[in-house]
Amino acid sequence: MPTSAPPRNRFERRRAETRQALVRAARQILAETGDTSASIQAIAERADVGFGSFYNHFESKTELFDAAVTDALEEFGQVIDERVQGIEDPAELVAAGFRLTARMADSHPELMRILRDRGLAHVHSDRGLAPRALRDLEIGIASGRFSCPNATTALSAVGGALISLVALRLAPTDLDGDEAASDLAEMVLRMLGVPPNEAHEVTRRPLPGLD
Repeated sequence: MPTSAPPRNRFERRRAETRQALVRAARQILAETGDTSASIQAIAERADVGFGSFYNHFESKTELFDAAVTDALEEFGQVIDERVQGIEDPAELVAAGFRLTARMADSHPELMRILRDRGLAHVHSDRGLAPRALRDLEIGIASGRFSCPNATTALSAVGGALISLVALRLAPTDLDGDEAASDLAEMVLRMLGVPPNEAHEVTRRPLPGLD
């Protein structure tokens, strides 16, 4: 999971570990049931920390669950970033994001369930994959690779399509996950103004794997 700067002493380390345990417990709850009505006592027990420790880190359950979603989105963004290093073509970056996300339904199911259920409200977040995708869209527009007029509007469309892909991958279906991701990525690139033949070629390039 994403981490901040290393704590400087034992007290800070323990405090950071307690906070992360609470966030991890909240992420598990979101991924398993999506039920945010769990009591603070139940969350603390799942995190294996004392009840009183909760209020040393969070003022409310809402704040904790918001932190859990942010933590998951940031990990998601970091995972994708690590796999697309070295790719310079904005179109290939968008396509790789879709195709890698589809594979993460198997390799990172907790993350994908949180993205499916909570991602739409964070399409324009300043954490996770959103700022990275916005950057790539802006570069694509500035370079002429994409013909859409506004990166923020494009992000709404791309983000919505990505979350729909996650929902499709997590649903019982006979569709081939990789093929569905490539097909949807191709449609998105065409929507962004990439010519059809190029969009098809880009979405079939060799793809970085996931651990």
